[in-house]
Amino acid sequence: MNPPRASVTAAVATLADRPSTQAKHGIVRLVNRVRVELMDALDRELAEFDISAAQLLVLSSVATMEADCASGLCRNISYDPGAMTRMIDRLQQKGLVRRVPRAEDRRAMNLELTPAGKALYPHLIAAKEKVHAQFLRGFGADDIKLLEKFLNRMLENR
Repeated sequence: MNPPRASVTAAVATLADRPSTQAKHGIVRLVNRVRVELMDALDRELAEFDISAAQLLVLSSVATMEADCASGLCRNISYDPGAMTRMIDRLQQKGLVRRVPRAEDRRAMNLELTPAGKALYPHLIAAKEKVHAQFLRGFGADDIKLLEKFLNRMLENR
């Protein structure tokens, strides 16, 4: 096992001195806990549609054209390729997405929402917004903008 790099060791030592990382629930743990609770709440809200929170992420990525293929979805959602294939298979069996051969390479497949997927999507987004409103209750518009700014900054620092 290799020892940690000096820069990582220095960063850990610096972070260990900060009160927020010494607290019972440090930032990483809190962000993960919020993610887990948010996904669980989404799962409960989406149950009536027989859609999971993870499936909503896939449908949203396809609907907004953030990703149009399985590999793009894996990058966007940080999903294992095998798990992503199975999820796309389930969404295809439900009639919500379809695989379309690419014109330039028929072996490669693009993903698109079916008419049923397009019809269901606004209902899923409304359910997602309901959960978001629940989690952001008591936050003002400025608070939400600031939270988004901080979370985006964390992503930019990777």
